[in-house]
Amino acid sequence: MVVALEDCPARRVPDGTPLTIPKDTFVTITQSLGGNYTLTWNGQMVRVDGTDAAAIGQQPARLDFPAPEDDRIREDQVWEALSTVYDPEIPVDLVNLGLIYGVEIDQAARRVDIRMTLTAPGCGMGPVLVGDVEYRVAMVPNVDSVEVELVFDPPWHRDMMSEEAQLETGLFF
Repeated sequence: MVVALEDCPARRVPDGTPLTIPKDTFVTITQSLGGNYTLTWNGQMVRVDGTDAAAIGQQPARLDFPAPEDDRIREDQVWEALSTVYDPEIPVDLVNLGLIYGVEIDQAARRVDIRMTLTAPGCGMGPVLVGDVEYRVAMVPNVDSVEVELVFDPPWHRDMMSEEAQLETGLFF
């Protein structure tokens, strides 16, 4: 259990409703992956963005990439950044969940285009996850912009998860 050191912005899971955890409030951290935090507060599951980690006494996660050798965007670094974005309810990153359908890099425009989906089309956390993807991929050297397209065809299903993710979540049969 930790205490909010200052008013802390959060989003209720799973609907994404913004709220504020008041200063001096006790919360329980239930998941701390990828630099974001899933908490229990007032009987609710909430998510605190890593950029607000200090408000709950935590350190924000940093992505460190080696200095670029040239002005090109490296696809492996884009995938590395994507693998640091976690679903707030499931302790698995978006890549291993099978939510990233494609990555295209436009070297001339210094832009990364990402096609991704959600576990459910009506997921209230969708905009939050899209924002996480944009934020993390923008940390990759030489990336000037990130465009995320949410797609729902084909619809996501658990067979899209990596075997490791299926084992971790107990969905491997």
